[in-house]
Amino acid sequence: MFNPTHHEEGQKVTFTKTGLKMAGLLFYPDGFDSNKKYPAIVICHPGGGVKEQVPSLYGWNLARRGFIALAFDASHQGESEGEPRYLEDPYSRVEDIRAAVDYLCTLECVDPERIGAMGVCAGAGYTMSAVQSDIRIKAAAGVCTWNTGTWIRDGMPYQGHNALLNAALKAAAEARIKDARGEGPVYSHFVPESEAEFTDETPQVMQDANNYYKTERCAWPTSRNLMLTQSLDRLASFDAFAALDTVSPHPLLFIVGSLADTLHFSQAAFERAAEPKEMFVVEGAKHVDLYDVPQYVDQAVEKLAEFFGRSL
Repeated sequence: MFNPTHHEEGQKVTFTKTGLKMAGLLFYPDGFDSNKKYPAIVICHPGGGVKEQVPSLYGWNLARRGFIALAFDASHQGESEGEPRYLEDPYSRVEDIRAAVDYLCTLECVDPERIGAMGVCAGAGYTMSAVQSDIRIKAAAGVCTWNTGTWIRDGMPYQGHNALLNAALKAAAEARIKDARGEGPVYSHFVPESEAEFTDETPQVMQDANNYYKTERCAWPTSRNLMLTQSLDRLASFDAFAALDTVSPHPLLFIVGSLADTLHFSQAAFERAAEPKEMFVVEGAKHVDLYDVPQYVDQAVEKLAEFFGRSL
């Protein structure tokens, strides 16, 4: 179900992560009873995104199906604290998820033995990393899962094993030196700023992401399409799927569009994971279609509700 005001229906909350104040939106089920304990789901946003976008849409929908859902801004991004701004540190983002689980465990209305996590795009990759080391996450799901480390090292589309690694490390090193010399932070863009930047080599996912993030479709003031360039050295050392085979017996779900040019990320995660695991393919959908296109999001939400319903 699509609700254009989904982000307005979440309760604004804050919680702490290593001394930083984190901003979230908490979604409650219809007919919420504070005397009951509910299953709860943490929802992690894509790189460059914020809680008011796709995480809130999924959170609102899952709340309609009986779950408490927490969408939040990553530290250094959105309305959450953290300096420098727009740092995309994968290890920090995984810790953000753990801190969100910490917060849910403090709520009387949440059953701490029935907490799940999900993410979208890069947020799905970070979720898959978090579930490898946080046993409180009883089940995890990724929607159009993206491994940011593989992206930085190998390119998107694939350009070869570690084909872009040296260039990424050089860019990060140069950015760090400029910052250290007081010349100010250096930023990169997650997606093209406008269609004028499209070339024959621009992946479909990046073109579609421009249409999502940079137009009235879902532009948001705190989602500025900026990444601190020195993030690249952190991203380059990260593998979201490194120990995914250790998660068993906690179940994993991967949801992906059949036409997504990022399908290989979900396939790689699925192959690495041990049972129980499941791949759910939404026919006819591209990567960004699963962010807000009703006919595809509805299918994803129903599958998520069924998966978390039996797993939690």
